[in-house]
Amino acid sequence: MTTLGIIGAGNIGRQVARAAVGLGYDVVIANSRRPETLRDLIGELGPRARAATASEAAAAADVAIVAVPLRAYRDVPVEPLAGKIVLDANNYYWERDGHIEALDRGETTTSGLLQQHLPTSKVAKAFNHIMAKDITSDGYPAGDPRRRALATASDDSGATAFVTDFYDQLGFDTVNIGPLAESWRVERDRPAYVVRQTADELRENLTRAQRTL
Repeated sequence: MTTLGIIGAGNIGRQVARAAVGLGYDVVIANSRRPETLRDLIGELGPRARAATASEAAAAADVAIVAVPLRAYRDVPVEPLAGKIVLDANNYYWERDGHIEALDRGETTTSGLLQQHLPTSKVAKAFNHIMAKDITSDGYPAGDPRRRALATASDDSGATAFVTDFYDQLGFDTVNIGPLAESWRVERDRPAYVVRQTADELRENLTRAQRTL
């Protein structure tokens, strides 16, 4: 079974960990403090999970998930993630992260920043436009009319395929936006952001997105 290395133990990281363990994945999760501060979470998750440093989680990962405040993206370990699929769940909140001029000017995306930081990794956008609590509570079987859709974007087809399969296991359809350069369409304040929508509704909202709002 694939081991997920989760870098960032906030709301999204914890919920992805819960969902992954429930599917039978092994999970190694890290926060910005010390592994022992995650003792209660690991106790909840059980024997398939362990806490580690960010470097250890990256090294153990077959696939990594980065869910950190965007201001900390440069702290994500580079070498242990070389050649690996990395799911980017980050969002830009300038009130928290400080202004990042390239994002303010629309010159790049949050996923683009992470890909630049991890030049040999295969970055894919994932889990950034859903409320954390919904990751473990809002999935439905394929074909159910209530089934929600989530987007992904990547420059690597293997990363896109992994996200698509993982979303499906969690009970979500996937809408592939295309390359990372298009991932701005599901960033903060866009029409698709944290809105519950079917695949057709998500595609419509993606077309309504404007580069500057």
